[in-house]
Amino acid sequence: MLALLAGLLFSLAGGASWRGVGGQESPPGSRFVCTSLPPGVPPSGCSLPPIPMQGGALPSEEELKVTVLQLRETILQQKETLGNQRETIRELTAKLSRCEGADGKPGTAGWRKELGKGKDTMGDLPRDPTQVIDQLSRTMQTLKDRLENLEHQLRSNVSYAALPNELREMLQRRLGDLERQLLSKVAELEDEKSLLHNETSAHRQRTETALSALLERVSELEKGSSAFKSPDEFKVSLPLRTNYLYGKIKKTLPELYAFTVCLWLRSSASPGIGTPFSYAVPGQANEIVLIEWGNNPIELLINDKVAQLPLFISDGKWHHICITWTTRDGMWEAFQDGEKLGTGENLAPWHPIKPGGVLILGQEQDTVGGRFDATQAFVGEMSQFNIWDRVLKAEDIMNIANCSTNMPGNIIPWVDNNVDVFGGATKWPVETCEERLLDL
Repeated sequence: MLALLAGLLFSLAGGASWRGVGGQESPPGSRFVCTSLPPGVPPSGCSLPPIPMQGGALPSEEELKVTVLQLRETILQQKETLGNQRETIRELTAKLSRCEGADGKPGTAGWRKELGKGKDTMGDLPRDPTQVIDQLSRTMQTLKDRLENLEHQLRSNVSYAALPNELREMLQRRLGDLERQLLSKVAELEDEKSLLHNETSAHRQRTETALSALLERVSELEKGSSAFKSPDEFKVSLPLRTNYLYGKIKKTLPELYAFTVCLWLRSSASPGIGTPFSYAVPGQANEIVLIEWGNNPIELLINDKVAQLPLFISDGKWHHICITWTTRDGMWEAFQDGEKLGTGENLAPWHPIKPGGVLILGQEQDTVGGRFDATQAFVGEMSQFNIWDRVLKAEDIMNIANCSTNMPGNIIPWVDNNVDVFGGATKWPVETCEERLLDL
């Protein structure tokens, strides 16, 4: 085999001639026939001439082996180079396919999934479309740059010149096609970016207009009706169990050693009516709270201490509620519709009510003036919320409940300009006290 290879190399160099059948020298371009012979038979029909080398000596076997190994290494390097370039072409083709998405148009779900990586849902408010388009444009430019780098590498690579002309032309055509497609996609993205910008501006303007109209409507509802027959003839309506509907008393409380709180309530919420009112001060969110939460009985909290009250007011009718308390021994009383239903003691005894807090109607405060919990919100209507700085007599409470006397609170009176409403809570005119008594 080595002799055959050496002869082949020598003939390619133009320094050898072949002999045909019979040992005759054949003209150039002739074909040669070699007949296989059994072992032990001397060859006669096919022979190779001596291979002259420099100095007239034949190459050694080691030199021929080195030549063969060099040829083999060269062939392997060329095969590896071709394999790498084919893999690069396949990779670029796959990336282009992913870029084209589901139908090859920018803005489709497939396009955003592969390049934009942005949200494409209406439930979670996607990112600004211009940002998505900018990101897609940057991605396309990156791919274009990679193509240019690949082309530069191919041109500067020594092995590129050794590629067959057909393969080089195919690579050039493929790179040209990819570059044209990428440039087309970038142009389409720029057009879509412009369109999306215009649509986004129009949508923003429509949204702002709708929000302005809604804010005006909310402001009107918060103002309520000013056509009350008298400053105290109104009610506050809290129709939904949310954490944003509430009323706020503008005035605050002074330091108190006793108080009486009276109000009219109507609620059919279940379970529990929620929190008709709460008073919070810095450092103590539960300074005074009236609450019925879940299936628990209605409770009065003073300085975060609890007393359960024997009141039942979740039947959808108007009820008059009065609660008295004094710091001396923590004595308390509970009245419903003028009748005393319960009394107790040791509710935050010798604790004066702290001044300067926030008084909220319809919500329980976890911090001063905020952090409301919808599950503790009052649902219904209330009116005539008054606070005195003393314990009213049972007779006075009965007269207020049966509308035989009008006694505004000397600390917090129920007047229109002292109550603000928020979040959709409203103030409406209410019928006379006698008509509310029809529910009793």
